[in-house]
Amino acid sequence: MSEQNHRFWRERMTILGDVEAASFLPWIERHAAKLGLAQAICFAGPDCIELDIAGPAELVDMMEMGCSLGPIDVWVEAIRRVPIEGESG
Repeated sequence: MSEQNHRFWRERMTILGDVEAASFLPWIERHAAKLGLAQAICFAGPDCIELDIAGPAELVDMMEMGCSLGPIDVWVEAIRRVPIEGESG
């Protein structure tokens, strides 16, 4: 695979639906860790979770797939993804 296929990607993932189950946030953290992704929960409510996620683009895609299937006690209706602009330094 080329180096371009392993780009580091940062984005805000917004998960919409019936997501207030107490098990979902720890599930998200474990799933991100298994994929080797950095994540930070920005907001968690009964119908919306926002998290910043970073890692190779392919693994961020896998995280979205995992969250859409999620644990059985949540119902994910949609996932929105918005790239986070890189910081200059």
